Amino acid sequence: MTLTDVARQAGVSAMTASYTYSKPSRVSAASRRKVLSAAELLGYAGPDPSARSLRKGTSGALGVVLGETLPYAFEDPQAARFLAGIADVCAEHRLAMTILPTNGSADDDQRIRAAAVDGFVVWTTTEDDPVLDALALTGKSVVVHAGPQREGFGMVGIDDRAASRAIAADCLRGSRKPAIIAFPSTKARLRSVSSGPDPLASTFPVTRNRLQGFKEAVVAAGLDWNSIPVAFCSTNTFGEGAHAAQILLSAPAVPDLLLTMSDELALGALQTAEGRGIAVLEQLAITGWDASDAGTLAGVTSVHQDLREQGTAAARASIRGQSETDWKSWKVVRGRTTR
Repeated sequence: MTLTDVARQAGVSAMTASYTYSKPSRVSAASRRKVLSAAELLGYAGPDPSARSLRKGTSGALGVVLGETLPYAFEDPQAARFLAGIADVCAEHRLAMTILPTNGSADDDQRIRAAAVDGFVVWTTTEDDPVLDALALTGKSVVVHAGPQREGFGMVGIDDRAASRAIAADCLRGSRKPAIIAFPSTKARLRSVSSGPDPLASTFPVTRNRLQGFKEAVVAAGLDWNSIPVAFCSTNTFGEGAHAAQILLSAPAVPDLLLTMSDELALGALQTAEGRGIAVLEQLAITGWDASDAGTLAGVTSVHQDLREQGTAAARASIRGQSETDWKSWKVVRGRTTR
């Protein structure tokens, strides 16, 4: 049984039958009734799992596009907070939440376009991610967390550049040899260490904006950006932070400040420093980001942002079809790891 058989039985065009399922708003109520009645008569279940709910023109689900592995959604504290905010809204509206991991494979485009969801929320990705084109082609509302900003898409996040500039400026006082532990620079997620890299070369907006803010603070402090070592990690994990710190703290010019882009990276760096007998605060200051529970318990100086609130805002914006940018608040929280 095919959709063509349903169209013939209903006495409508194949396009009208197709739109009844994929774009019900383009079909008159009378035509939709004919198609759905014919489908019921012929036992046609529909082109996808959402067919039963398409009588109302919705699938009853919100899609979350995650440019990470599925376990990351549960293992990363920040991602978990963000998803919890989305889940709050889904529960309020009696919607399912469909997590769609993407990894750059050839079928990402197809899976996105075939997803039985009413709208999308995207965990931050790169500006050149082809998944963004696939999302645009669905014609459904899309809200991106933290960027990239794109015409027709909504965005929820904070001013990463201003926040990184603020925490760096505060902690650079008394520092002459800072170093940076950064998120991945591009979709390739290659580990690398370089001095004074160009922030604009990073295609992850979060990495680029935070790196730009760090650079501005370094220059304002009278230091040479080209001499500042930056370790790019492959993922945002404790282990990556520890590995990056091992490299940076083994250099001939041992840093006296590590500016990191997350509490997970900061905690890994903190363990490495303590394992090498480097006294935190006396010899080395460390900053984090997100003011996570673990980071706060360890006393990491960090940027606080409410990721659960951002998840909630992103889900609401997607449901409402909003395409504006919603800037959220942030603040620097002092801990015992900085002077």
